[in-house]
Amino acid sequence: MTDLARTVRIAARALGRHGLVHAYGHCSARIDADRFLVCPSVPMGLVEPGAACTEVPVTGPLPDGVLGEVRLHQRIYASRPGARGVVRFMGPSVMALAAVGVAPAMRHGFGTYFAPAVGIWDDIQLVRDDAKADGAIAAMGEGAGLIMRGNGAVTTGASLEEAVMLAWYLDDMCRVELAARAAGLADSPAIPPDQAASRATRAGGIVERMWAHLTAGDPEL
Repeated sequence: MTDLARTVRIAARALGRHGLVHAYGHCSARIDADRFLVCPSVPMGLVEPGAACTEVPVTGPLPDGVLGEVRLHQRIYASRPGARGVVRFMGPSVMALAAVGVAPAMRHGFGTYFAPAVGIWDDIQLVRDDAKADGAIAAMGEGAGLIMRGNGAVTTGASLEEAVMLAWYLDDMCRVELAARAAGLADSPAIPPDQAASRATRAGGIVERMWAHLTAGDPEL
């Protein structure tokens, strides 16, 4: 579990370094079917090397000191056995679309990783209880990303490294959507789901290369 905690800390700092989080946000990684590790409850860019991560049960009360929105992580792990990493973030382009409750369309390669679609949770309240968490997950559908009205986004992946990659991808997807709308091209055809499925490859070190890019220079590497 020492190596997993190190990965959680590195992920937290990477998200902070690249402007995907600020004072708020959190990430976690699954330990097993019943437990996961969440980053310290501090601004993610300020997570110290060696700082203790907190073990959280997939079901049951959150441990003392764990942020209330980690309830969403719990419910994702409980409802998605294949989920091994979760990132809650507020990238600038994500926040722009979240503020108006708009999900980006699949317009470029990075967007295809969210097929069939990015979900929208149209509730301005923070997700801090099971009912809201379950509602948000239902809105997420079968995809890997969810825009939360006025509150940023969440991504989940087969590893924390993948969830971090997808956080960067989702913010870039929102950047492209904003650019298309600013250019008056919002009605341009998006990538259809069948093409998206074949484009969204993990081969060729896709996850590993983005992880290396985002974590370069980290003190625990």
